[in-house]
Amino acid sequence: MNAEGKVVVGVDGSDSSVEALRLAARLAPGLGARVHAVACWHFPEMYAGYIPPDFEAFETSAANILAQSIEKAYGPDVPETLTSELVRGPAPAKLVEAAAGAAMLVVGRRGHGGFMGLHLGSVSTACVAHAECPVLVVHTNDDHHRNHHFRRSAASKDAGRDTSVDTAKR
Repeated sequence: MNAEGKVVVGVDGSDSSVEALRLAARLAPGLGARVHAVACWHFPEMYAGYIPPDFEAFETSAANILAQSIEKAYGPDVPETLTSELVRGPAPAKLVEAAAGAAMLVVGRRGHGGFMGLHLGSVSTACVAHAECPVLVVHTNDDHHRNHHFRRSAASKDAGRDTSVDTAKR
């Protein structure tokens, strides 16, 4: 195993980030890498000046989410080479930074943003756009976009076949 090789996983406690941890553990050996779980925490700027920041509470919450996610993903079979870290700062920038030189960055598609139907959330979009390494975005079966339809090709439509696919049936 390459001592420097790592598969970085963004962890936020969502089902898709837990699945990202599981998938990273399966992919890492083939890449000669270890799994490195990263949970980001950030004090929202909108509260600055109104509420005295309790940085310890934010960090403790992120640490709990990270520990719980690792437990959900692996149970008692935590990979020996797994490392983890808490990082203070906005997730998009900090995950891209953590993935510098990595074999891969794996993130879940949490998608709790304001636009229903987007196939990537803001964090996964930023990671795809800015990471220097390959990025894998993990979707789970319960993602809310599963009932959207798409067309396979215009040629199929012209042939008179119904090509709409309900992705929930996959």
